[in-house]
Amino acid sequence: MSTAAQRDSAPPRRATYQDVLDAPPHRVAEIVDGVLHTSPRPAMPHALATSSLGNDLAGPFQFGRGGPGGWWIIDEPELHFGEDVLVPDLAGWRRERMPDFPDTAYSTLAPDWVCEVLSPSTRRLDLLGKRPIYARERVGHMWVVEPKDRTLEAFELRDEQWVLIATAQDDDPVQIRPFEAITFSLGDLWP
Repeated sequence: MSTAAQRDSAPPRRATYQDVLDAPPHRVAEIVDGVLHTSPRPAMPHALATSSLGNDLAGPFQFGRGGPGGWWIIDEPELHFGEDVLVPDLAGWRRERMPDFPDTAYSTLAPDWVCEVLSPSTRRLDLLGKRPIYARERVGHMWVVEPKDRTLEAFELRDEQWVLIATAQDDDPVQIRPFEAITFSLGDLWP
């Protein structure tokens, strides 16, 4: 067999963390099933939805202001699950599972909750690539926010399957697991 034929029949090289480190600084780099994915920084509606949701949750859940506390709520944490490297828009860990905040560039401990804010460039990866990995890693809750449609869908992991537990739209009040201890307006996420 010729060298060219051997090269053509060889399986594609699996991405490594070095590929993430070598990605352009203005891109979000993730590895899903051995493939490097880079996405542009979020557009302003996406960034507003993420920031606003983080603000609504951090006060009562991270700092205990008007809520129970007991959580770490983090914007764009880097998560390492074996060869997979994911960067959700938001993630939360119960402090009983992560009592000490890590002093590392990434976490290998799966969060208890993730939120993906959809955009045209990340929709497919978020829903088809990352969602099964979150289930495999036993993330208990996943919220999916769609700024274009002004919607939120909340899922809970049951028997290794995502089950839709709630939806909200426009300026609906949101009081959804795992953050059912408070109510906020979904309208906070939109301009």
